Amino acid sequence: MKNRIHLYVSRKNALTWLMALCMVVSAVARIAFSGLKGSGDSLYVWSQIVLPIAATALYALIALLSGEELFYKTAIPVWLMALYAGLWISTNVASKLIIWLFWIALVFFASLYTDITAGHRAHAVLLLLPVVGIPLLFILYCCRSTLLSGNLDTLKLYLADILMLGGVLLMVFAVRIHPLGEYHPTWGDRSDGRRLRSLPPMSQVSPYIMVTRNTSTNYFEESLEISHVDRYIRQKRREGLTNFGITHVLLACYCRCLCKYPGLNRFVAGQKVYSRGEDIQYCMTIKKEMSSDSPDTVIKVHLTPRDTAADVYYKYQAIVDNVKNTPLDSSFDNTAGIFTLIPGVFLKFVVWLLKLLDYFGLLPKFLLEVSPFHGSLFFTSMGSLGIPPIYHHLYDFGNLPVFGSFGMKRRANEVLEDGTVVQRKYVDVKFTMDERIVDGFYYAAFFKHYKRILQHPEILDRPPDEVLRDID
Repeated sequence: MKNRIHLYVSRKNALTWLMALCMVVSAVARIAFSGLKGSGDSLYVWSQIVLPIAATALYALIALLSGEELFYKTAIPVWLMALYAGLWISTNVASKLIIWLFWIALVFFASLYTDITAGHRAHAVLLLLPVVGIPLLFILYCCRSTLLSGNLDTLKLYLADILMLGGVLLMVFAVRIHPLGEYHPTWGDRSDGRRLRSLPPMSQVSPYIMVTRNTSTNYFEESLEISHVDRYIRQKRREGLTNFGITHVLLACYCRCLCKYPGLNRFVAGQKVYSRGEDIQYCMTIKKEMSSDSPDTVIKVHLTPRDTAADVYYKYQAIVDNVKNTPLDSSFDNTAGIFTLIPGVFLKFVVWLLKLLDYFGLLPKFLLEVSPFHGSLFFTSMGSLGIPPIYHHLYDFGNLPVFGSFGMKRRANEVLEDGTVVQRKYVDVKFTMDERIVDGFYYAAFFKHYKRILQHPEILDRPPDEVLRDID
C-alpha cells in the first residue's frame, strides 16, 4: 500500500458543482422524457429509470459529501451505470455476440475505473479520461444522425445518458492527487480502522481458525512495583491535578507504550485485522455514586500515543465529571434504553443484524462511538472496590482486543542480597488479550517496556520523541 496514491475532488472546485448540476438535470430529463413510457412494465421502470437515477444521485452525493476523503467510492455508482447500460443493450439488441461484447466492455471500463480511483497505479490517472470518454463518444456516435438533423424529439431519448456521462467526465477533470503521502481510506478499510494487508500469512489465516474472541485469548498477570509511581502521583496532585491517581498513570503509560508498539492498537473484525492508528479508544465502567444500588454506565475516552500524563488526566476527568455531575444518562445509557423498548424476539433479530453490519464494517459511526464493545482497551479498577484484580472476558460482539484490571495497593517485605529487609508497594494487574492481533513475543516486549516506563513515570510529562506507525 506504500505506492498507493489518494485521489480526491474538492467542493471548492466549480467543476464539482457543474457535475452535480449535470446529474440533477439528467435525472429530471429521464423522468420527464421516459418516466411515462412503458410505466406498465415494472422491469423497464426499475432498470431504465430508477437504476440510472439512483446511480446519478449517488455519484453526485459521494463526490460532494465525501469526495475529499472517499472519492474511490464513486466506483459504486459507476458499476450501477454499467449495469443499467448492460440491461439496456440486452433488451434492445438481438445479436447475442454484440450483447456479450458490450457486457465485457462495460465490466472492463468499470473495473478500470475502480482500480484507478482506488489509487493503485500512480501513472494511470490519465486513463480516467478514455475510460469515461469512450462510452460518451459511443453514445454520441449512436445519436449522430439525430444531432445532425436537429430532431429534438429523438434527442430526448439520449439526453439523460449524455448528461450522466458528461457529469462523470467533468468530475475526471476535477480530480486531483493528494500531495501528501499519508494514508487515506480505501476498499477494505472500516470507518474505525485501517486494514492491515502486509501481515504474515499465519496472522491472516488465524482469524478464520480462531473465530471468536473468547476462544482466542491469552492471559497475563504481573505485579507492578509502584514506589516511584506513588511519589509521582503526590507530585502531580501538588501541581493542581487534584484527582490524579494510579488509573491515570497506568493509562498514560499504556498510551506511551503504543508509540513503540502500535500493534496493540489493532483489532479483528470480519476475520480481518485492522489498525486504529493513533486513535486510542479507552473504555471504562463507572458509577455515579460508590454504592451497590448505583447504576453502572460506560465512558469512552479518545486518547493518542502523543498524550502526556496531564493530557490523559484532563481528557479522562472531563468525561467522568460530565457523567457524574449531570442528572441525564450517558449516550450509552440512552442507546441501551432504546433497545429495551424492542420486544425480546425482535431484539434478538436486531442484535443479529447489528453483528452482521459490524462484520462487514457497515455499523453507523454513532453506534460505534457509544458502544463499549468497540475500542482499544477496557481498563477497570478493582482497587476502588478493595479487591484484587480479576480476569475479565473479552466480548464476542464488537472488536475490543484487550481487557485489563488492576487491584488494590499492597505492601510486601522483601529480602535483599545483603540480607536486609525492605518494604515495597505493589499493585497487581491482569490482562485478557486477543492473541490474533499480535504474537506472544510482541505482547512480552510491550509489557516489559510498560514496566520500564513505570519505574520512571516522569517520562510521561514529556511528549514522545517518536511515534511509530503500524505496518501496512
